[in-house]
Amino acid sequence: MKKTISLMIMACMLLLAACDNYLDIQPTGSVIPNSLAEYRALLARSYKDVSKFSDRGMACFRSDEMQVRDNEYDQNYYMDIERWNDLAPNAYTSSFEWAKYYNVLFIANHVIESRSDIKEGTEEEINQLVGEAYMLRAYVHFLLVNLYGQPYTKEGALDTKSVPLKLDTDLEKVLKRNTVEEVYTSIQADIDEARKLVMKAEWEQRYSYRFNAASVEAFQSRVSLYKGEWQAAWDAAEAVLAVKSVLVDLNDAAATLPNSYNSVENITPLETPLSSTINGAALATPVFLSLYAENDLRLDKYFAETDEKGFRKNKKAGSNNYLCTFRVGEIYLTAAEAAARLGELSQARTRLLELMRKRYAPEAYEAKSVVVNAMDKEALVQEILDER
Repeated sequence: MKKTISLMIMACMLLLAACDNYLDIQPTGSVIPNSLAEYRALLARSYKDVSKFSDRGMACFRSDEMQVRDNEYDQNYYMDIERWNDLAPNAYTSSFEWAKYYNVLFIANHVIESRSDIKEGTEEEINQLVGEAYMLRAYVHFLLVNLYGQPYTKEGALDTKSVPLKLDTDLEKVLKRNTVEEVYTSIQADIDEARKLVMKAEWEQRYSYRFNAASVEAFQSRVSLYKGEWQAAWDAAEAVLAVKSVLVDLNDAAATLPNSYNSVENITPLETPLSSTINGAALATPVFLSLYAENDLRLDKYFAETDEKGFRKNKKAGSNNYLCTFRVGEIYLTAAEAAARLGELSQARTRLLELMRKRYAPEAYEAKSVVVNAMDKEALVQEILDER
């Protein structure tokens, strides 16, 4: 009897061992990430997906900045977007691809959840990778809430429903829409985590799409600006400018455009908000173009010649030469606006004029500086908003 029981126990142990070995087998053709390099490759795929997000560019057809050119092909794809016809658009109308954002969130969540399981990497390297995943999760939620939610500072907006937060890899969980405030609270929590983990000061150019330490503060400055938290926006912007403050001087005929992937201004050359298709269909409107002052060098460097109706084509988008998520020019304007809102007009003028010096012809800059230095708070804030 004892012998029989012993044999049964051994058989059970062998069966359990066999099951364990079976579970360790990876499906043919599949790669389950284990090492740092494999998780890095997984996150690189999500970076690539983010680089192709073009919903914000398409949403600009609903603004006064650009409109669809009078071309049958482009009209078929974008006319009903421009007209806000969401209920019965024509069959060819381009779609906003919100589902792809949630694919990126799933990968970011997987990397975050797997932090303690990542092998063959130093603690610093693993922390950097996980910190970038927190940044991706925060940034994608930020894009979603601003595409589909109310502006944070709009009265009553905080309690309005926006988009579902996705903070785990549970595919069975039924998602419900979160409020604007809940989404921003999650974004801030992820930025705070990223700040502890992302220590890379700068990546070599082929990896420059990855988030670095300056990216974290650049993103913080943008989030704080959107929330109307002026002191926090100022502090984060100044933290960026303390380590990266060089501006492209458009007075140099050979200057690379500020949003070029290899521009000295670029902090994170990741996205092309205007895809080649959208950029080909878009015309900058006379209303928008009128914001450029005489001898503002950006007008002719950024846009093609004016057509007979006063429209211009955009020259600084539509290809992988123009990749930009955060850049120094934005940070100067964030610092300027935050300072102006706080009543620190001297600091606001300083940051604004530092940018203008690199964007205007010398004579135009001198005239502009006189005007800016005479502005009161309200006029200065408006000038900064127009510069954006």
